[in-house]
Amino acid sequence: MKTLKVEDIYIGGYDTFADVAARLPRFIEKVYNAKRLHSVLDYRSPNEFEDQLVQQAA
Repeated sequence: MKTLKVEDIYIGGYDTFADVAARLPRFIEKVYNAKRLHSVLDYRSPNEFEDQLVQQAA
């Protein structure tokens, strides 16, 4: 998860591991899964990809 480290951990200003554990879920849900495009998912966010799968299954 190089992106996670570069985009949040290194610049996040975390003081302790507890800080990381408390704030990391926000980054994953609000940025990584919602906004960041993934080449493996045809340059869509994981949320967009999942929504499309649900629509196709219906």
